[in-house]
Amino acid sequence: MNKDEVGGNWKQFKGTVKEKWGKLTDDDMTIIEGKRDQLVGKIQERYGYEKDQADKEVTDWETRNDYRW
Repeated sequence: MNKDEVGGNWKQFKGTVKEKWGKLTDDDMTIIEGKRDQLVGKIQERYGYEKDQADKEVTDWETRNDYRW
């Protein structure tokens, strides 16, 4: 998957990310921009989760949505 495919894929899934983690802002989404580690970090920050918990939630979301970084 090239960079353009990842970017397009992210644009498609941004809405599902915001549905799942509604506390993430548009600015957060701009920072995340398809980077898994950034998503995990922002979930930790907004929800007060430990890294393992945030990572597990992202993994579960990836599985349900068939998302590839």
